[in-house]
Amino acid sequence: MLEFCKKVLLKVSHNRESFKRELGKSIRILKPAEIQQLKAWCRVQFAPAYADIIRISFPAI
Repeated sequence: MLEFCKKVLLKVSHNRESFKRELGKSIRILKPAEIQQLKAWCRVQFAPAYADIIRISFPAI
């Protein structure tokens, strides 16, 4: 499921609102360990453009 979420986020990364919505969906459906992997991946992939969304979207774990 993690790989599917990554593909979706890559496809919607051109639009801030779509990215935020899909990131939230991904966080809700993934297991805690997968959420940590997704967080690290998002920081590498999208940090310059979406650092604010990434910071507020992930729960403080």
